[in-house]
Amino acid sequence: MNLRGRNKVSATFSMSSMTDIVFLLLVFFLLTSPAITPNALDLLLPEAKGKSTNQHQASVSITKEGAFFINKERIAKGQLESALSQVLNSVSKPTVILRAEQGVPIEQVVYVMDLANRRNYQVVLAVNPK
Repeated sequence: MNLRGRNKVSATFSMSSMTDIVFLLLVFFLLTSPAITPNALDLLLPEAKGKSTNQHQASVSITKEGAFFINKERIAKGQLESALSQVLNSVSKPTVILRAEQGVPIEQVVYVMDLANRRNYQVVLAVNPK
């Protein structure tokens, strides 16, 4: 008499569907991560404690080489005031995020802050958190 069962259950597990899901998630996060970064240049900012939740309407970036940018658009230093006024002319309580790279001479930063003070713009200095 043969008492052994004819149908045996396989104890192996196929990982192919799990790896498909992992690769799809990886591709999703790789494609969406550039959309999360702020609308600014890739600058090495100084570090400081504190946090600001202020929404800004314009971002002024200064590189070590002395180049000025408004929202990723390069602007000559002499045209900075007129370009900022064009960007912020219809905004109530205009705010400027000042992003100065490490090593930028303080005169460049003071120039932008003075310009904003004359136009009654609020200035927020962007830094990397400690």
